[in-house]
Amino acid sequence: MRKLIANFARLRSEAADAGMSTAEYAVGTLAAVAFAGILLKVVTSGNVQAALGAVIDRALK
Repeated sequence: MRKLIANFARLRSEAADAGMSTAEYAVGTLAAVAFAGILLKVVTSGNVQAALGAVIDRALK
């Protein structure tokens, strides 16, 4: 009986951990998408495009 209770407690704690890892993946994915959106907005701005163009022109000369 003790072994059955111990197994149940172990399975219950593993089930709680499984949900947490899924939530952590969701939060990590959301953070990565938000960072990509901000990076895209910065890179496509006029000032950054002009600076990158100047760097490339300078490198090709």
